[in-house]
Amino acid sequence: MIHFRPSLSRTLIVAATALFATSAFAQAELKLMAPAAPGGGWDQTARSMQQVLMQSGMAKSVQVTNVPGAGGSIGIAQLVNNSKGDGNQLMVNGFVMMGALLTNKSPVTLEQVTPIARLTAEAEAIVVPPSSPIKSVQDLVAAIKADPSKVRWAGGSAGGVDHIAAGLFAKAAGADPTKINYIPFSGGGEALAAILGGKVTAGISGLGEFESQIKTGKLRLIAVTAPTQREGMATPTLKDQGVDLEITNWRSVVAPPGISADQKRALTETIDKMVKSPAWQEVLKQKGWDDAYLSGDDFAAFLKAENARVREVLTSIGLVKS
Repeated sequence: MIHFRPSLSRTLIVAATALFATSAFAQAELKLMAPAAPGGGWDQTARSMQQVLMQSGMAKSVQVTNVPGAGGSIGIAQLVNNSKGDGNQLMVNGFVMMGALLTNKSPVTLEQVTPIARLTAEAEAIVVPPSSPIKSVQDLVAAIKADPSKVRWAGGSAGGVDHIAAGLFAKAAGADPTKINYIPFSGGGEALAAILGGKVTAGISGLGEFESQIKTGKLRLIAVTAPTQREGMATPTLKDQGVDLEITNWRSVVAPPGISADQKRALTETIDKMVKSPAWQEVLKQKGWDDAYLSGDDFAAFLKAENARVREVLTSIGLVKS
């Protein structure tokens, strides 16, 4: 017969309880909102999370819901107003939402959600159709300096990272950023159709959203907004081509307000396991996303600082009044 010391017995009971709690949460039916139409970066992030979480057994099921409109403003309003205290609900968001909430003067803000983790970072890509007379960044600089209103940009929601990047491009090129002709689309699929159809001069979005069309020759990549050139990609950065601009999009997940400390910890632990899994690392590689994982208090502090930075940028290019 084996005799356990009382302290050891208590330790085993605590460990068993923790294991049960972990396995119980692994069976949770998670709900994941992508606050945009199918085809864009948030939708791709949500679908990738769904795949990894379910295939790894970290979640019994993951239901993805698309709630498009106003750069995520409609989605976050639903999260805050309808999902308070729901420890199984998550929402993908990011840089785009910050700008949209400011430009739309949304009554709902990111200060009302529960921060969980920043997941990825991604450079912006500037593309044109293969038939376009614009062959280089300098061609685009010349066109926008001649008349910013005649250069039609297709990108994501107004006030988002695509819009900000287009405005900063005009500013770096020496043109008036408040006069750019930017056409916002609620989903990456719609923007892509406009670019491929020649209805706009150039498209701007996350590199991952255009990568397959670039590889098949359906789009011409003329620059990326990364600080340095990406390994395996021949196209130089804007800085390499004489345009002093770099900007990186980031995406994250947040939970509703009013969840308990235990619920927040369980969600954070699940996301932590997900981002450290080989399956997630493979997703990053396939999509061309950089690993930008940041959680807990550090992520909450980042959100606060980033919101102030985005407000300053939007004000400088005339999208938000000071």
